[in-house]
Amino acid sequence: LLPIATACGSKSSTSVADGGDMELGNPNAPVTLIEYASATCSHCARFDRDVFPTLKARYIDTGKIRYVFREFLTPPVPVAAAAFVLARCAGKDKYFQVVEAVFRSQEEMFATQDSRTPLLRIAKSMGMTEDSFNTCLSDTAALDGVQKRADRGATEDKIEGTPTFIVNGKQVASGETTLEVLAKAIDAAAVAKK
Repeated sequence: LLPIATACGSKSSTSVADGGDMELGNPNAPVTLIEYASATCSHCARFDRDVFPTLKARYIDTGKIRYVFREFLTPPVPVAAAAFVLARCAGKDKYFQVVEAVFRSQEEMFATQDSRTPLLRIAKSMGMTEDSFNTCLSDTAALDGVQKRADRGATEDKIEGTPTFIVNGKQVASGETTLEVLAKAIDAAAVAKK
């Protein structure tokens, strides 16, 4: 596992620490789909690989929904936190690429018990150097920010596991989720908004 600083420390002025939700799609869409996910959740990785591409093509790319990604932490928590901090360090335009790359690297990380090597490889593929990678992952304020966002999800939306999906404020699914389940909730919410 990564030798990551504990998620505490004083608030710094870094934008990585202050970041909120990450979003895709039409900000003014009548339907908002929120996904709580963890970078170390195998169910989240499967959803990202098997369901998200079709969901994105059908609903996000067409402007029908606003998709909100919220970070949550599942074991091993230091690896999940490091992955999200790395995604934010890479920049808003590369955030989802980094998260997807982490999902694709999960099996390697779990099998080898080495998260640093794949995360560094992902960072370099996004144009970061090893020095900037090390600086990124030693930012205690950024790590604290990830923990605070996860804590807020647990408190405000009563999130207990990942992935969890909320459509227009109503939790519609948790755990392994199909496109059909989400499409039904999205389509019903769209009709209700008319």
